[in-house]
Amino acid sequence: MRLLLASCAISSSLSFACLPAIAKDRVSDEAIVIGQSAPFSGPSAQLGTDFNLGARTYFQLVNENGGVHGRKIELRAKDDTYDPNLTVQNTNELLDKEHVLALFGYVGTTTTLAALPVITAAQVPFFAPVSGADALREPFNRYVFNIRASYHDEAEYIIDQLSITGIKNVAVFYQNDAYGKSGLDAMVKANEKRGQKVSATAMVERHSTDVGAAASTLQAAKPAAVVLISSYSSSAALVKEMKKNGYTGQFVSVSFVGGKALADELGSVGAGVMVSEVVPFPWGEATPIQREYAAAMHKTGVPRFSFGSMEGFVAAKTLVEGLRRAGREVTRAKLIAALETMTNWDAGGFRVSFSPANHNGSHSVEMTMIGTGGRFVH
Repeated sequence: MRLLLASCAISSSLSFACLPAIAKDRVSDEAIVIGQSAPFSGPSAQLGTDFNLGARTYFQLVNENGGVHGRKIELRAKDDTYDPNLTVQNTNELLDKEHVLALFGYVGTTTTLAALPVITAAQVPFFAPVSGADALREPFNRYVFNIRASYHDEAEYIIDQLSITGIKNVAVFYQNDAYGKSGLDAMVKANEKRGQKVSATAMVERHSTDVGAAASTLQAAKPAAVVLISSYSSSAALVKEMKKNGYTGQFVSVSFVGGKALADELGSVGAGVMVSEVVPFPWGEATPIQREYAAAMHKTGVPRFSFGSMEGFVAAKTLVEGLRRAGREVTRAKLIAALETMTNWDAGGFRVSFSPANHNGSHSVEMTMIGTGGRFVH
């Protein structure tokens, strides 16, 4: 198996340019077609690129071993640049023109929620959105299957971890959209649960790195820690600005930031920044899923390890298990029913559990830290 770098051209299955493309024979008309809309260009591009790489790596592994019940999987992805209007357009095209069996790996709360009414009306399985927002969990939606933990799970974990070190004075930097507001709400509730209050908040507009005012507001509040609920570019800009102005407190980000992307943006000033994560540590070897991921990534020829590609890999493996259970003549309804039989399913040290009444597959959260040289410490 090898994923080769494609030329900068639009292909029939990948509508974005300059991404690693699968260099295997094309799938037949009997392919199982899965659709994805995510940012592959713009300031959030690394989030979409990494998830897609991990997912395609696993799907290709399956295809090289005969597919699912003899049918290969084809992932057709469209770039939405993290623009909700494009996400809706892409979703309609994937449903009406590509006739996908399921939608998969949408990246972002704002974009995902924009497409959710279309998805629900079409009664299509919507698998592994990269968002921890409550709106994808409550009220229960039969078509949405979440792999990652929620922002409330992450907020609870972050506050507990900070409390261990005696930190209770916490401020929040958030993106002014559905993602940032959902994360802020989770942090407020986690603090209130412990009789605390968020000491200060400051926001940044989506796609902006104009963080000067936010940095000043947060610095004036003198918090012991600042929780980051924004994109990797704006989060990195804030950390750099506050550190330049003498701030020495702790920075902690939620997982959606894309830990590797944040570390890359921060460069030499990233050491010590903490990131909560909702998937197994990509550079570890303790569990079967970590070893399977590492072996598969090395075989691609593009061993770009990251939390994002690990999430894509785990999501793809879980979806494939649902496809196997659904049988060769899979339909959307059969896939939903099959996924709902996956009670406490073990992906190799990472457990996922769905039922007819609960599609929140995991509540797992763990803490990592950016170390020297941009390497992560687990």
